[in-house]
Amino acid sequence: MVESKPKATGRKVVITCAVTGSIHTPSMTPYLPITPAEIAEAAIGAAEAGAAILHLHARKPDTGQPTPDPAVFMEFLPRIKQSTDAVINISTGGGHGMALTERLAAALVTRPEMASLNMGSMNFGLFPGLDKPRDWQHAWEPAYLEMTRDFIFRNTFKDIEFVLTELGQGCGTKFEFECYDVGHLYNLAHFVDRGLVKPPFFIQTIFGILGGIGADPDNLVHMRHIADKLFGTDYHWSVLAAGRHQMAFTTLAGIYGGNVRVGLEDSIYIAKGELAKSNAEQVTKIRRILEDLSLEIATPAEARAQLGLKGGDQVAF
Repeated sequence: MVESKPKATGRKVVITCAVTGSIHTPSMTPYLPITPAEIAEAAIGAAEAGAAILHLHARKPDTGQPTPDPAVFMEFLPRIKQSTDAVINISTGGGHGMALTERLAAALVTRPEMASLNMGSMNFGLFPGLDKPRDWQHAWEPAYLEMTRDFIFRNTFKDIEFVLTELGQGCGTKFEFECYDVGHLYNLAHFVDRGLVKPPFFIQTIFGILGGIGADPDNLVHMRHIADKLFGTDYHWSVLAAGRHQMAFTTLAGIYGGNVRVGLEDSIYIAKGELAKSNAEQVTKIRRILEDLSLEIATPAEARAQLGLKGGDQVAF
């Protein structure tokens, strides 16, 4: 195992909360925020618990199916902004099967401080979710999971360049660069070398998605080591892990000098076999763990300063 470089003391950990996502379906947990009111309430609760950044998707209120519709986003974004100072980060990953123009639609309308950006095309398998018998509430749910058996999430170099240009340069939005494997770090380095990504930038390394790098602690250290080699001190590192790996990997991230992401997008559990009742519950748990490690939690203002964000007064909602 490669030893991580020592990190400066006095740093503060940025907690991101991914509130609803597009991976889990309503039949998997009764606590998944679906309607705009539920998403707003969940996001505000996560911010009050200590999340500095809120990573947001939208869902159709009647079925819970992921939707790219800017009008649905606008039903909850203003309420969140009015109730908390947290940084709002809008997904450009959308839901499986959406075209790039659909995935970008809400972010281009709302011009957020941050947006996610997957740094490459990849197999993205959700079909193991079919292995557990369920009483499906909606017909779209099993079909949505099954289609990922033969699905590639597309973000080509051309796609990424388009997002960086239209949303980054065009709207002043900065990115949560989602890196699901080592090659994604090198894809990001390509855009840094071309001057389309400028420091300070925020890298979210993701573990445990079927099709991406596995949730092995050696992989976490390796991803950090390669990012350090490629980007030096120009970036801020964060970690998320899917499902049961969530808390273990975010704890490791704190130990190794990183930031963390939790939320019901990434895991619907709070402990083994126990469903999380809210996003705030997960934020509260990782905050306690980090503070028990003598780490301080960053406020939204401190996160903005670290990441060089444009400010909440510069968005279009």
